[in-house]
Amino acid sequence: MSALVVGIAGGTGSGKTTVARTIAATLPGSGVSMVEFDAYYRDREDLSPEERAQVNYDHPDALEIELLLEHVDALRKGRAIDMPIYDFKAHRRHTETKRVEPAPVVVVEGILVLVDPRVRERLDMKIFVDTDADIRVFRRIRRDMEQRGRSFESIREQYYRTVRPMHLQFVEPSKRWADLIIPEGGNNRVALDLIVAKLRSVLEAAEAAGQGSQGTEEVRS
Repeated sequence: MSALVVGIAGGTGSGKTTVARTIAATLPGSGVSMVEFDAYYRDREDLSPEERAQVNYDHPDALEIELLLEHVDALRKGRAIDMPIYDFKAHRRHTETKRVEPAPVVVVEGILVLVDPRVRERLDMKIFVDTDADIRVFRRIRRDMEQRGRSFESIREQYYRTVRPMHLQFVEPSKRWADLIIPEGGNNRVALDLIVAKLRSVLEAAEAAGQGSQGTEEVRS
């Protein structure tokens, strides 16, 4: 049985990463492989640091979607991948990669996960985390200042130049493709419990099917 692929999308600061990590932490053992869409930003080594800072990172073209599709297909078939590691301060990929082992459930998380039809067709469960804009923007400001060493002025400039327009053009409309819309992300325990219960049942069914197949082979031998 191939892996079940779950896509988790939502605007910046919506809580989608919290949802993804909660799912991974709640499911037993090594039942989940995590794929971060943000890791697949193109490595624009052809640009100067100043030019890279001006790239529209909220547009789908900023991502190497072809590599993501290749990696999702590999994990679905039970093969490990070497996921890129992206440096958000330098706007470059690291030379090192992160080994991601296959698992019964693959979670793909990122703001644009539901935008590209090629990605959507690989998702067995599509989730959109829907959080009010004021909450999201304050979370983004805090993250970028504390974790990425950015100034408030640069965050504000980028938000008005690309983040908000691209959210309205791509991210917000993409929730029409979602199977499930979760208000308030990681704070919605009811929704999280329902998702985890569904995925647990899938893992249990896959495990039972595997044991049944093994038993049949043993009888035949």
